[in-house]
Order: sequence, then C-alpha cells, then structure tokens
Amino acid sequence: MSNYHIKNLEEYFQVYRRSVRNPENFWEEIAEEHFLWRKRWNKVLNWDFTKPEVKWFEGAELNITENCIDRHLVTRGNKTAILFEPNNPDEEAQHITYKELYDRVNKFANVLKAKGIKKGDRVCIYLPMIPELAISLLACARIGAIHSVVFAGFSSNALATRINDSECKMVITSDGSYRGNKTIDLKGIVDEALEDCTTIESVLVVKRIDSEITMKNGRDEWIQPLLDKAPDHCEAEIMKAEDPLFILYTSGSTGKPKGMLHTTAGYMVYTAYTFKNVFQYRENDVYWCTADIGWITGHSYIVYGPLANGATTVMFEGVPSYPDYGRFWEIVEKHKVNQFYTAPTAIRALAKEGLGHVESHDLSSLKILGTVGEPINEEAWHWYDDNIGKRQSPIVDTWWQTETGGIMITPIPFSTPTKPTYATLPFPGIQPALMDAEGNEIKGNQVEGRLCIKFPWPSMARTIWGNHQRYKETYFSTFENKYFTGDGALRDEVGYYRITGRVDDVIIVSGHNLGTAPIEDAINEHPAVAESAIVGFPHDIKGNALYGYVILKDTGESRRHENVRKEINQIITEQVGPIAKLDKIQFTKGLPKTRSGKIMRRILRKIASNDLSNLGDTSTLLNPEVVQGIIDEAL
Repeated sequence: MSNYHIKNLEEYFQVYRRSVRNPENFWEEIAEEHFLWRKRWNKVLNWDFTKPEVKWFEGAELNITENCIDRHLVTRGNKTAILFEPNNPDEEAQHITYKELYDRVNKFANVLKAKGIKKGDRVCIYLPMIPELAISLLACARIGAIHSVVFAGFSSNALATRINDSECKMVITSDGSYRGNKTIDLKGIVDEALEDCTTIESVLVVKRIDSEITMKNGRDEWIQPLLDKAPDHCEAEIMKAEDPLFILYTSGSTGKPKGMLHTTAGYMVYTAYTFKNVFQYRENDVYWCTADIGWITGHSYIVYGPLANGATTVMFEGVPSYPDYGRFWEIVEKHKVNQFYTAPTAIRALAKEGLGHVESHDLSSLKILGTVGEPINEEAWHWYDDNIGKRQSPIVDTWWQTETGGIMITPIPFSTPTKPTYATLPFPGIQPALMDAEGNEIKGNQVEGRLCIKFPWPSMARTIWGNHQRYKETYFSTFENKYFTGDGALRDEVGYYRITGRVDDVIIVSGHNLGTAPIEDAINEHPAVAESAIVGFPHDIKGNALYGYVILKDTGESRRHENVRKEINQIITEQVGPIAKLDKIQFTKGLPKTRSGKIMRRILRKIASNDLSNLGDTSTLLNPEVVQGIIDEAL
C-alpha cells in the first residue's frame, strides 16, 4: 500500500479521507504491513473519551526494540543508526551501526536486570545528549522497564519531584556534562536530589567529563565495568500493546508536573508513520533533530520514530552557539544532513547573529527543514526559508504536544503548499475541531476557536501517572467527548490551521479575544526588536490591558526607546488592529524561559500585575536570574 509514504497533495487527500472514514482499517493496515508483531491484535481500537479510556491494538504482543533494532540487522546491520556529534568539534564523531547498537542495548539491558530491574519498574534517566542516553531508553524498553527521562538541565528539586512521583528504583546519570565551554556537575545534582528520595536503590554512572565525584557505597556504581562483563544478548521481554513504555513529565501551567504515560504499540506505529512522511525519509538520508531526548521531540523523533524506520539519526551533545554561531551549519555540511528539525527559538537566535556564519558552509544537502515547540513567526520563517533552505527545502512547521506523542498538524513536504506561520493540515488519522466558548463546534473556514481532537489516535498519552482524575479534568472535561489541546487556533479560507497560542495566553481586552502570538509576530517585525512576550494585566475599563516585554537587538539605544514604543504600537495597529495596542512596554534584557524554550508567561503576568507575592517555582527555568532583572526594571 502506498499510504505509508505520501508523495503528493492528491494522495494526501485520498489517504486522509480514508483515515477518517474508517480509522480502524486505516491504522490496522499500517500496523500490519510495517512492523514486527509477536502476536496479532484481536481489536484495533477500544475507546471512550468520557472515562477517558483508549486502547489500540488490544491483545497484540511485541517489543519495540525488536522493531527499532533487531529487524534491521539482516539488511542494515552495518548502516549507521546513531551518529553522535560531540560538544567539542575537535572530538571525533561516533558512527554507531545497527549491529553495534544491538550489542550495546543488549549489554545495557543485562546490566539493568543484574541490578534487579524488571518489567514495570521505573528507571529515571538523567543524562546529557550522549549515546548512553538513547541506549538506556532502549535497554529499559528491551526488558519492559518504564523509562522516565528528566532533561539534564533541570534542578535537583525538579529531579527529586519527578523521581518521587513515579517511585523510580534506579537513576542512570553521568559524572557531568559539557555545555558549550562549561561543564555541569550532574552527579552532584543527583546526589542532592536523592537526599529527598526514598525509592532509589541504585545509581549507575557514565563517565563523560572525568571529574572528581562522590560515589556512595552500596548505591552508586560506574557503568562501564558492568557493561564490560555483561553478555551481549538479552531476550526481548514480550510486551502487551498497552503496556507502559515511558513516563515523560510536562510542566503544568499550575501545580506539580504531569507525568504523561505513553504505551507501546500505538506509540510505535504513530511515531514511525509520522517520521516517514513528515520528513519524507529515504534509505540513505541523514536526519538530524536538534532537540534533547529529555523532551518528547527527542523521544519520538531522535530515538523511536527514526530507528523504527531504519534511519540514521544524529545526536548532538552541544549548543548552537559553541564554538560559534555557525555550529549547526558546520554539522549539516560535515555529515551532509538531509532533514533538519529545530525550534523557532534557535532559528531566531541564529538569525540575530547575521549571515556570516551561514554563508561559510555548504548546506546543499538539505532537503527538508522542520520547526517544533511553538508557532514560528513570519520573520524567522522567511529567514530560515531564504538562508538555510535557499527556498528549495520545504519547511514543515509541526504542531503537537508531549501529550499527543507524535506530530498532529503539519505540511507533508513537496505535497502541501506551505504558508508562513501555518501548521497547515491535519496528519492522516487526526480529526481536529475548533470549538467556541459554549462548547459548540465551529464549522466552515475563516474561523477561530479552541483546538480539540474528536477521535483518538494511536500515540496519545493514556493517563497522567498515578492521577487519572487529573488527566480527565485537564484534557477531557472542557469539551464533551473531545480531547482539548489547551491551544487556540484559526482555520483559514482553504482549511489551513494556524496555532494562535495557549488558550491561557488568550487575553480578553474590551470583550475581544486576543491571542498573544499574532501580536508578538507583529512586534518582532520591528527592525530593532529581537524578541517579545505579551501578557495581560488588570485594567479598570478594559478588564485586561496588554503589557509587552521587549528585548531590543541593540540595548544601548535608550534615547530611542520612546520612538520604538510608538513604532511598535503603530505596527500592531496596522497588523492586528488598534484594539491590540500595548498599554505598557517594558524593555528588558531577557525573558524567563523553560529549558525547552517556552516563555514562562505566568511569571511575566505576575510582574505586570505588580503581584510579586508568589512567583512559584523558578528553579526549572533556563535562566532564573532573569526574573529579578525584570522586576528591577519594572520598578
């Protein structure tokens, strides 16, 4: 069947129609023809959004690592599976073949078993972007243990919270990590976290930076000597389709992080199918997603999706700015990367540095560009299109979430005509709906509403670990019988979707619903502006007024600030309307961001409202020191 690889717009519409007319048949066909099953399913789908309960491929048995590794050994044993590019460009890249990956995953799995880890146990992984991170995920999956990766930039407090919530038995970490020209003491962070954890029995430590660390007797062990002794074959645990594969925490806008639980079969089928189509992967392509495996993007589109397709996937340890801002483009040239997937935050940061770093590299290998994490603004989209893709490589602006497991709305390259700032059309099998505040579906085009999905898809999270009630309240209680994404979206005259931002980032000013994204896009078009964030603050007459935090490219021009303020409001008036003009504009040196690049608007709202009593936990921010600076500037 050709529906595993969509090649043009007409085919997309045919496949899409089939996928929504008879979803069970559609997914059954894909599952049957492209994966290795130990036992077939008795029922493709069982679901009830009122409970909410979703089960795909019930009765089937499999192991995801046999699909990601074992089945490729005969035809692709010597092909590079993981291409590791270290932080330091002078250190040699590692090409790990499928055969080597098989050996390393099996040995690692045997070490886990020897340490008493068994099916259903939770293992916390707190590692930098080194091969052992991908290998440890796969080793857990091999033996049926549930992995919970915590991004290795989170604080000890954030780490302890996540370990305790899922009652992990083991932590896998390293002595430290490299980040540009800095080193980070990961083991020290783990030691601090474990002072508040009672369930951890053992800590395995990878040697990466050769630093002096404290090893706690009876708990901590270097992993290498254990791997050296371990046998290189480990029988894959037979898993049921709905057995848990991993827990991944996503920060709630309120309260403690939510441990999203993803299961095995549906997640595998969906991530593999989306990877193949969204990136149009061909046999000898080199694919690079710059995300960290600590996020869902890394789980789905560095590890599971690419490996299930027998792809070569690049893992980069470093940062885009080290040793200079040409690092991404140097890697693209060096490894002849064909598909490049990154975040708008990174694109804006690189665009700010000018074209010198881009023009000195040969980017002709690139076929497809992708963006993920937030809607990309028009200016960044054009910079990316013009300078990186040379207008030859379509940009897939992908919308999805930790909760969805895989890409949901996206162009299919060379099939869907792209449109800046639009995620365009739903992926096959995805049935979006726009809802009004009263809970009615808004039909037709040129409309705006809250984005819901009205039918289950295979990779959706099944619950929040240990708190099904919260899962129900967060995602299924706002609109009856629908999954509510928490995002607002508009549908244009041809049915393309544009994500307008979190609904909690929709500010009602004088009765008008204003999404922050379009206003920020307008501000960011001002030549002096590097980045901006909009929040609402209470206003006696309008209910809410708009407060803008603006980072200028050249911070030294304070005498021009008044003019820039006027010009910003002029652009907003022209592009969004006078209703969206900002009442207050604060020029600032930085914005508080989570480590995945999302702006923490909750904190900005508090400062704008002059409510500094409880700013909540700022320890998980990339740059917690920025917060005090903004408060000082505001006073």
